[in-house]
Amino acid sequence: MTSSFSAWFWSDRFWLPENVSWVDLEHPPPGVEYPRVGDILYALPLAVVVLLLRLLFERLVAKPCAHILQIQAGVHRQAQPNAVLERVYQSKTCPDTKQLEGLSKQLDWDVRKIQRWFRIRRTQDKPSMQKKFCESMWRFTFYLGIFIYAICHLWVSPWMWDTRQCWFNYPFQHQTPGQYNHYVAELAFYWSLMFSQFTDIKRKDFIIMLVHHLATIILITFSYANNMLRAGTLVMCVHDASDIFLEAAKLANYAKYQRLCDGLFVVFSISFFLTRLVIYPFWIVYSVLFESWEIVGPYQAWWLFNGLLLVLQALHIIWFYLIARIAIKAIFKGKVSKDDRSDIESSSDEEIYSSCTKNPSQTLKPKYSTDTGNLNGENHQH
Repeated sequence: MTSSFSAWFWSDRFWLPENVSWVDLEHPPPGVEYPRVGDILYALPLAVVVLLLRLLFERLVAKPCAHILQIQAGVHRQAQPNAVLERVYQSKTCPDTKQLEGLSKQLDWDVRKIQRWFRIRRTQDKPSMQKKFCESMWRFTFYLGIFIYAICHLWVSPWMWDTRQCWFNYPFQHQTPGQYNHYVAELAFYWSLMFSQFTDIKRKDFIIMLVHHLATIILITFSYANNMLRAGTLVMCVHDASDIFLEAAKLANYAKYQRLCDGLFVVFSISFFLTRLVIYPFWIVYSVLFESWEIVGPYQAWWLFNGLLLVLQALHIIWFYLIARIAIKAIFKGKVSKDDRSDIESSSDEEIYSSCTKNPSQTLKPKYSTDTGNLNGENHQH
């Protein structure tokens, strides 16, 4: 039964262009390597390794850096123990008026005292600035490292400069070690984000990020399986570019280097617009939609891949709308207000400039604000 399901799932007719079969890809010419589906599965155990590396990195590198920058873990005020209120809190952190009145009668407490208890309890669950700093430093390090690696092997690749090269002789294209390493590293990282999303700082756009991570994992896995590596590495490289500046801006904000944070946010906004709303749709998606149609022709999986690429593009537009809205508020109000999303794509649940609103002298000039929220905040969002 397993073999029949596998044969149905990996149907030549669905995954490959016309007149091409998996058998054709099993026996490459001497000196040529084609991707094998089993090879990409190494990303799953590697994702566990990535999680362990993250724990070590945060403890041995990020925390000492936080101490040097005087970013303390901080201790929140503890709410008075109360089993009834705790039970309600676990199901609803902000009870409505009716619930508050019922609790007031049940406990013989004043409504304002119950509201205060819930406020303290919510604050108690907020992650410390140090935790946010460590999480952002890990992501910054990964994005910077993988982007540099990608640029090094893509710079000498002809398909970076002429995207039509992605489709000549497709799918009989040699897989280089650089492409394989890039794919496995990215897939392992996104699997680790999927796992850690349930334990990391709680984010406002949890569902959006879940959709993003799932679409990314599916795209990486299946584009590897049918040897769409050239276009795939371009997509991953473009996505990583702006994330570097986002995480750098958050680090600067946590360290209270506000001018640096403001400048990095401007760079992030520009790079996000150029990479996600210009280069990605008009260079890469255009190539996968139109150049591949012209050179290879459409097949069933072609529609799946293009659909997922367009899902990512829709998310880019939503995120850029949130970034632009923050920037517009900064221009007209002279300060950044609470953001609806909190961080973009790989971000934390922060409201970027809550610290600024507490200290008006540090508020952003009426030009910009940080990425979707407070680079500090509490509620977030790859």
